[in-house]
Amino acid sequence: MKTGIFLNFIGLGSNLLHLSYCHQIAKKYGPVTVVTQCKKLKEALYDDPLINDIIIFEKKKKKLFHIFYLSKVLKKLNLDKLFIFYPGKRIYLAAKISGIRDISYYKNIKKKNLHLVNTAKNFTLECLNLDSCPTETKFFVSDANREIGKNIINKDKFNIVLGVGSSGPTTKWGVDNYSNLINRLNLDNKFYFYLLCGKDESNVSNQIMRKIIKKNCSSLHDMTIKELIPILTSCNMYVGNDSFGSHITSQSGIKSIVILLDSPRAYTDYSKNFYRIIPRGYDIDKINHGSKANPNLVLVEDVIKNIDKLKN
Repeated sequence: MKTGIFLNFIGLGSNLLHLSYCHQIAKKYGPVTVVTQCKKLKEALYDDPLINDIIIFEKKKKKLFHIFYLSKVLKKLNLDKLFIFYPGKRIYLAAKISGIRDISYYKNIKKKNLHLVNTAKNFTLECLNLDSCPTETKFFVSDANREIGKNIINKDKFNIVLGVGSSGPTTKWGVDNYSNLINRLNLDNKFYFYLLCGKDESNVSNQIMRKIIKKNCSSLHDMTIKELIPILTSCNMYVGNDSFGSHITSQSGIKSIVILLDSPRAYTDYSKNFYRIIPRGYDIDKINHGSKANPNLVLVEDVIKNIDKLKN
């Protein structure tokens, strides 16, 4: 039996927070084929034995054309079962046209009310007839990548990955805050910092590095996802914006401090390794994509207190 999972998300983080449910399905039906918009997911899950293949599709603007395009993508996979983690009737219709007999998808759920974690968990429980289902899982890393990580990470330092990059300006804590954080922590001189950001965000890491006094810091902006994994899974802690890096570290058993500025709490509800900091005066249940909170309402002192508490 060939089983597929459809993740209608373009962001790597949104895909990775569904990893536990992919694993649950794979444990019952065997390694799964994941269909997604996220081009970087294949690199991220390269070592995962429960993922058979990852197929990338493109979002088409015309709705009718998109249905027939998706049906062609799915038909080529020869799937017997498909689990659609999204309330998309058009996706369901495309799957039906492709000839897949057994299809499950989010029914009677509107997109605006979609809680990524709770909905995915309940869907998995229902589909697999389970009494319980973990919301986080083990992020698989090969022995070779573990060795690479051991050789990169400085064992004499406390290594922190700082997630200074993110998908949008309203989710960033800011250059001054990160540089001040590094300079304050460097008074202890037992740290090493890795600045995690995309290739198009090198100006962010460069500005931070120019502002720090001690040069115990590296930028990861020019590394691929595959090259980043040994570092992310070998560091001592993650601190930063809501980004894909925090989803890898948290599911690798690493304490991950995430600064929530306009990311819903659902993105970090699923792992016990997440420790969230919100802007002063805000209610975590009211932070969403439209909050656009002032990043300076998250004080450097508050972040340091959390690091010190979790470090010891």
